[in-house]
Amino acid sequence: MTIYSFSPFGYEGALVTVEVDLRRGIPAIDMVGLADGAVRESRERMRVAVQNSGFDFPLERILISLSPADVRKEGAGFDLPIALAVLAASLEEQIPENRTVLVMGELELSGKVRPVRGVHAAVVSALEQGIHRCIVPAANAAEAKIQNMRVCSAETLSAAFEGLIAPFDSSLESPQETVSVSPEETKVVEFPEVSPALEFAEIKRQDSLVRALQIAAAGAHNLLAYGPPGCGKTLALSRFPALLPLLDDAEARPVTRIYSLAGDLPQGQPLMRIPPFRTPHQSSSLEGMIGGGKNCSPGEVSLAHNGVLFLDEAAEFKTHVLQSLRVPLESGFVTVSRAGRKSEYPAAFQLIAASNPCPCGNFGVRGKICLCSARSVEQYWTRFSAPLLDRIDIRIPVFPQDDSDPSNSGTTGQLREAIGRAVGIQRRRQQKRNRFLLPEEIRKYCVTDNEADQTLSDAAMEYGFSARGVASCLKLGRTIADMAGRTKINKEDIKEAVSLRKNEGGLSYNF
Repeated sequence: MTIYSFSPFGYEGALVTVEVDLRRGIPAIDMVGLADGAVRESRERMRVAVQNSGFDFPLERILISLSPADVRKEGAGFDLPIALAVLAASLEEQIPENRTVLVMGELELSGKVRPVRGVHAAVVSALEQGIHRCIVPAANAAEAKIQNMRVCSAETLSAAFEGLIAPFDSSLESPQETVSVSPEETKVVEFPEVSPALEFAEIKRQDSLVRALQIAAAGAHNLLAYGPPGCGKTLALSRFPALLPLLDDAEARPVTRIYSLAGDLPQGQPLMRIPPFRTPHQSSSLEGMIGGGKNCSPGEVSLAHNGVLFLDEAAEFKTHVLQSLRVPLESGFVTVSRAGRKSEYPAAFQLIAASNPCPCGNFGVRGKICLCSARSVEQYWTRFSAPLLDRIDIRIPVFPQDDSDPSNSGTTGQLREAIGRAVGIQRRRQQKRNRFLLPEEIRKYCVTDNEADQTLSDAAMEYGFSARGVASCLKLGRTIADMAGRTKINKEDIKEAVSLRKNEGGLSYNF
């Protein structure tokens, strides 16, 4: 019998072998294997829980070994595997030989099993090592139920022991048969149910902003909306989750692993299908945004992986926090380090941000007086920096509109039709969203006709686009064409892409 547990450090974590040796001597419990305080304390919790569960605790000298020895063992999830390893050593005749099992769980003194974080990540890691059986807390059972893994959910130590000695269906050790489906069937785009609080039909007189949000959702493009207070920026951007399609399997797996490691995985969800929508406060620290800390925990950029990071009042964030977004926006991952150890988290998030034009909010607004000096306005915008703004595909000005105009840009359901069409095309064509296309993929997939090519060349000269700006226009044009179902990018697609990308829009903001 080999019992494994899991130490949730960083994104990868580590499987840990739990071994117990009983020998003659004065009764005592020794533990080796670089265990932290919570793991060392499990000796006393485990002893009392075993006795209170009706088992006889062995009156011998007990050596508990956690290997590999050079990996620090952290967290309370080692209580249950240690307790079962002790019982397996003392009741050896009842335990089947040549069996491997993953065990996680915290013990109360009564013997009740409490939930722990990182169960989904542990199960995935165990499957990669050929382990097909696990014993986890009942509250974590849903996140452990993935293909080819037999899950025993336990509410008490007694139930966990029964699961340990129960007959094992060996057929589960081989991959289960899967039903063959066509590529078209695997790329069906679905959306979550629309909450009345996220209905876009209530957004009045902001057609250009809603159109920009629709394009951003269709291609996962970064977006900055700027305008005076009360013009509707936050109202519209906070409804952006209603435009996001559900994640497919490949997108949902890393998101589920990250939330499992963070201890934030919603109960009853084996996979997180709803894209994350993170809204950190302006006081967020660098560690909170990027990740780190004692266990190299994920930050907001990783918790927003395959989802959205929404920065409201973006210019109020600390400058170094905003600048820290540049690398993950470009690379799609972030590396966090702690005391000589490091971990690489995926961080392919979509950034949407809202900002005022100046500290007082009235700069460039007709009928209002801006009280800010030219220097303060310049300092306000330099918090973003040109390299960060260059990574934002869509920059959209938002103006106060005439209240007498009742028009709106359509319902959420109507906006979703073009988004679903575009996302489905992208999943079939390139298995990624348009914003994440690499330079060689842009040349392959962003095919323009002659008029569109000339229009883009003229715009690049007129507005001084960088190479990244030109690539951004091509990817925006590709998304707009996908929304219309066109194979090639035409002149009108490029003109709209340029209007969304260029550094002007009616307000004289100095980008």
